[in-house]
Amino acid sequence: MRIACVMAEGRGDMDLLLHGFATCAAAQGLRLCGTVQVNSDCGPDRPCDMDVQVLPDGPVIRISQSLGPGARGCRLDPEALEQAVTEAEARLSVGVDLVIVNKFGKHEAEGRGFRALIAEAVALGVPVLVGVNGLNAPRLAEFVGGEVERLDPVPEALDRWLASLG
Repeated sequence: MRIACVMAEGRGDMDLLLHGFATCAAAQGLRLCGTVQVNSDCGPDRPCDMDVQVLPDGPVIRISQSLGPGARGCRLDPEALEQAVTEAEARLSVGVDLVIVNKFGKHEAEGRGFRALIAEAVALGVPVLVGVNGLNAPRLAEFVGGEVERLDPVPEALDRWLASLG
């Protein structure tokens, strides 16, 4: 099984790392599938807007909802997330070299979201790189049977992992 995960501490750091990695992998001619997240700063008193770019070439889908001032609930738009999943799954079926999933989050931990895409890619022997946070890392390990390789959150570590897939 060729699956690895990466966790980064700073807010938005994982998104930037995976986006940069996807850009470099595409420049090397790899056929990509999945999503990378692009956040838009909305100012100091508002949470960022969250968009995902379906790899390799779009569309860009807004996955956050504006809940209004003072709202504290989850801002993820589940319908938009499922649209991104559907777009990515369609690309997997045409043949790819690498799957990148911006986040194994709550939806994936509960059996939804990108979980089926990850499983299908693994079954096809396609390498998978997924972002994860500390809360969901145990659920990712459980999902993949504990065989997930954790990479340091630096571009060089992701590049070495990709090169090791040979």
